[in-house]
Parts: sequence; C-alpha cells; structure tokens
Amino acid sequence: MRKVNLFKYKKFNKLPNPVNFLLGLFSSDLGIDLGTANTLVFILGKGIAIREPSVVARNKKTKEVLAIGLSAKKMTGRAPGAIEVIRPLKDGVIADFDAAEAMLNHYIKKVHTPTSNIPMIPRPRVVIGIPSGVTEVERRAVADAAIEAGARKADLVEEPMAAAIGAGLKVDGPEGMFIVDIGGGTSEIALISLGGIVLGKSLRIAGDEMDEAIINFVKLKYSLLLGQPTAEEVKIKIGSASKFKKSKSATVRGRDLESGLPRSIKLTSGEVREALSPIINEIISGISQTLEETPPELVSDIMKNGIYMAGGGALIYGIDKAVGDATNMPVTIADDPLTCVARGCGKLLEDPGLLSKIKVAKGM
Repeated sequence: MRKVNLFKYKKFNKLPNPVNFLLGLFSSDLGIDLGTANTLVFILGKGIAIREPSVVARNKKTKEVLAIGLSAKKMTGRAPGAIEVIRPLKDGVIADFDAAEAMLNHYIKKVHTPTSNIPMIPRPRVVIGIPSGVTEVERRAVADAAIEAGARKADLVEEPMAAAIGAGLKVDGPEGMFIVDIGGGTSEIALISLGGIVLGKSLRIAGDEMDEAIINFVKLKYSLLLGQPTAEEVKIKIGSASKFKKSKSATVRGRDLESGLPRSIKLTSGEVREALSPIINEIISGISQTLEETPPELVSDIMKNGIYMAGGGALIYGIDKAVGDATNMPVTIADDPLTCVARGCGKLLEDPGLLSKIKVAKGM
C-alpha cells in the first residue's frame, strides 16, 4: 500500500475529497502528458514511470492492436501492407479514438496492475494535460478515452498551466509568469497570473512541422526522400536555432527521387538550421504577438521573471538565445523540459484545491 504523508496538506483547501482520498490510498493516481509525439505517465508518490512514443501499430482489417509505444515506433516505415502504424493524436488532439483508448488502457494497466495482496485495486484518478486551444468536443474525447481506458475520474488541465507548475512556477500568485511549451503537435504560449491564463496562443506548429521542414528541405535540395524517423533523428542530433560554436554534420540515408535507388548524403548543422528557421520564426512571432497584447503591469513581471521554456522543442540548441534576442527578455529553459507537463499534472494530484481551480473540464 502506498504511504501517504498527511502533513503535506498544510492548508485546509488542500484536503482531498474523503472518497477520493480513501480510494487514492489503494490506487496509483496518475498524471498523464498525452502528447502528439510522446506520452509520459507520472505516478503519484513515485515520479515519471513511462516515457513512450505515442504510436500504435494494428492490423488494418481486424483493428487488432499489435504494438504500442517504442515497439510500434520501430515499425514506422517498415511495416507490411497489412499493418498500419499510426499516431492516435494529431496537433495535440485525438485523431483516432480507438487507438488513443487502446494506448491509454495499455499504459494505465502497465502501472496499475492488481497484486495478490490487493486483488481489487480501485481504478486510478488521472489528470491529463491538453492543448489550450482545443474545443469542448475535443476535451470530451480525451476525458472519454481515459474513462474507457480504466480511469475512475479524469480531470483535464491546459498544457501551459501544467508545464508552468512542473517547471516550479508559482501560478496562483499575482505575478505574471510567461511559459512557452513546444511539443510535438502544438506550441503553447501563455501568460499566467492568479491561477488562470490571462493571454494564450496555441499554435499547431511544433516538432512535427520541424521534421516535415527537414524532409522538404532535403527533397528540394538533394532530390532525396527521407522518412520521418530519420528527420526527427537529424533534428535532435544537429538541429539548432543559432550557430553552433563548431559546425556539426550527420549522414542521412533515403531514396533518390530520380533513380529510385538508396542514397546517402551528409547534412550540416547550417543546412538543418536553414530548414528549421521558418518554423522557429513562426513560434517566435507568436511569442512576440502575445507580449504585445500583455497588460503593462504584467510586462514588468515578465521583464523581471523572464520567459520560461518547456517541451521537447526547448532542447533545440540556441532556441533560448533566439527567443531572447527577438523579445529582449531573459529566457530560462526549465529543468528536464520534456517532463514538465507530466510533473505538473502529478503535482496537481497532491493539491486538490489548485486542481479544482484550474481544471478546464469537469471530471466524470
């Protein structure tokens, strides 16, 4: 049975609902970052337990799920015609409900399996991060998928809010906090104050578009067709928003569009930076527009506290410098930016008062 520290509930408004509290003693409540590219699961009291690609492989005819996560991603571009390898989410929202439900069910069962000591474990409560620009229908689809996958209650919070909490920012205070969360499907830009988002933008331009930009660049310049996994690998290895101190390169292999035969070329970090620059500039433009609309009092807070960056896109070399140069603001990359949303969802499980204040959809 999980040990619970009652002293962490220092304030009365942090006391949990008695029923949820008792059920939580025996269940593993979860914070989930249901991302377009990756799914991360935070177990209350334990930390990040799962980091897997948001990919499902299934039989095209029978729809039987064959693999989920990393094992499914390894099939991308390699699977025979009878197997489809899909991403259940597109631009941060569910594009294939059945696949998303299967993926959530797989991860929930992976960390929430009954034991001989406790054969009937209560179903877990989950907090899930979602993009701030989704519709009510899209929110309901995420909550329904979680309930169908085995959650007893599903609360949804906006990703920039969860990322800010995961980054250690005080979101319920009067000071303005500016967060930029660059994920796989969306870039979330938000100005947070008093437990709410004062201004925000959800750009459906992020890591996936960076991969596509590299593919298109190589196709136009070298008449070579790359696969998405190869483009992602190049982005991670030598992608940058500003110059490296010493130029880097990577060898990529693909199919020659003229001969149809395999061919390899060497890409330099300068070429990849050129390919990524339109995407990065569009994200910076969204940040600048949000700053232009910010009330004067909150602008002074941002000048003091700076801009915080989270998500996988924050790991692009030099992106903090590019944003800082464009906005004349100090920029800080959060510790372990990839896990900020999941950690933020996990922290909200420990603070029911704050969760009830900032959740965007009523749990079922």
